[in-house]
Amino acid sequence: MNGSSAGARTKKVLGLKDTRGVAYALLARKAWTSRELFIRLRRRGASVEHAEAVIADLERQGYLNDEAYARAWAEGRARHRHLGSRRLRGELAKKGVPRKLIEAAVEGAFGAEGERAEALIAARTRWAVLLKRSPEKAPYRLQQYLLRCGFSGELVQSVIKQIARVEAFESGA
Repeated sequence: MNGSSAGARTKKVLGLKDTRGVAYALLARKAWTSRELFIRLRRRGASVEHAEAVIADLERQGYLNDEAYARAWAEGRARHRHLGSRRLRGELAKKGVPRKLIEAAVEGAFGAEGERAEALIAARTRWAVLLKRSPEKAPYRLQQYLLRCGFSGELVQSVIKQIARVEAFESGA
């Protein structure tokens, strides 16, 4: 050792040009919210002033748009992962999206069919698997699954009753 601590590293402070370059490189890989990008830039060594200036420029240029990001995120997660509004709101809040934008994005994510349709799709998909494993525990496990997906308790109960009625009808009970 040469007298300096082996674990200590000097953190490089990025100038404005380097901060902009890092931001473009990050955006080339995936979309970010303004808050997420700010945190990443700071972690990479950008000053608060440089990070804020670059983010403001990117927003003006249209490369960074929290509203469009929130809309796309909510629609994708609702349609492909069949997640409920509670879960979507939580995920977007963690990403730093403002509450007003979250509400608009979540509302738009469920379209004309609504959140109930997504809950039914998720329930039907899971129900068959749960019945094979343990028919007596299937309703409880389906309830827990749908709650983890972010659907409200009231909606979950309604969907489970509907699934159970259809199951009873199809089995001739």
